[in-house]
Amino acid sequence: MKRPLAAGGGADTGLRSQCNQLKQSLCGLCKHLVAATRHPSPGISTVTDHPIDQNIRQARSLPAVRAIVIPPCPQALFRLQEILAQQETDMDALDQLASSDVALAAALIRTANSPLYRLDQPVQTVGMALTVLGLRPAVELLSAFITRQALQVRSPLLEHFWESSQRRAIACEHIGRQLYSLDPGLGYSFGLFCHVGMPVLVKAVRGYASTVTEALARQDRTFTQTENANHRTDHAVVGAIVARTWHLTGDVAQAIWLHHDFGCLQDDQFSPTVRHLVAMGLLAEHLVHHHEGLEPSREWRQHGEACIASLDVSHDELNHWVDDLYPAFEAVRF
Repeated sequence: MKRPLAAGGGADTGLRSQCNQLKQSLCGLCKHLVAATRHPSPGISTVTDHPIDQNIRQARSLPAVRAIVIPPCPQALFRLQEILAQQETDMDALDQLASSDVALAAALIRTANSPLYRLDQPVQTVGMALTVLGLRPAVELLSAFITRQALQVRSPLLEHFWESSQRRAIACEHIGRQLYSLDPGLGYSFGLFCHVGMPVLVKAVRGYASTVTEALARQDRTFTQTENANHRTDHAVVGAIVARTWHLTGDVAQAIWLHHDFGCLQDDQFSPTVRHLVAMGLLAEHLVHHHEGLEPSREWRQHGEACIASLDVSHDELNHWVDDLYPAFEAVRF
């Protein structure tokens, strides 16, 4: 697939309030959600006008992509977006949403009772769990759990997929907090959805699981080149389509599309936000692999230094992040 068109303008360097960050990371420009719901394009969100949408329209015109069923935005996630779109977040509504699903409520309570929070007494209600976690972590956990439920696929290939995805999201957010020009909420959304095209393809495309095994083993071409050779599309393209369908921002969707194309790091036709997200993604992946006892990936060996330089971070900082993120990574359980 060709690179997507670039978004104009530089990165937004202004400080945002916590709620505005959550709105951006989960639902893009929330004031357009109603319009997107009333006048939806087939499988494509109209939340914002972004150059990635042209690439998505072109991709969806291809027979291989047209045959893939893109799951609609889950109602629970849409309700979460509506709550966050309000001028003041309604914590009672958030409590009601989380309590509406037993598994969702259990995930919140289990996380609040994890060693990460070191409570003297365990919490027993969703409301108490929300208080312990705080708004941002609670919303991020809710969005991750809802996403996993909506894209549930039984496959040995995806045995630890969602744990790794949430750890990647946590790492991207952490890195984003060190970069003052980047909204860390964007980092979380990008990290969570970065590989979301894979469960969609496992479910929709016969033989895709075997393709993943082949792509991981091959040394003569990239992961996405193997996907395209076998299926005429790849998880980066499908992930970008899911992101826009689920009302994520154009920059996040574009970074998902490009997250295996590290040539974009030096290409100023793409916004600094997109390039930072792509670089953050590889650093986060490396941190997750380190935590999970995996060897450094081929992409890290080939492009890790370029990503470190792109974000202007040091190896010492990277080593510090290994320690900083350990408790949060350990607390991830589905």
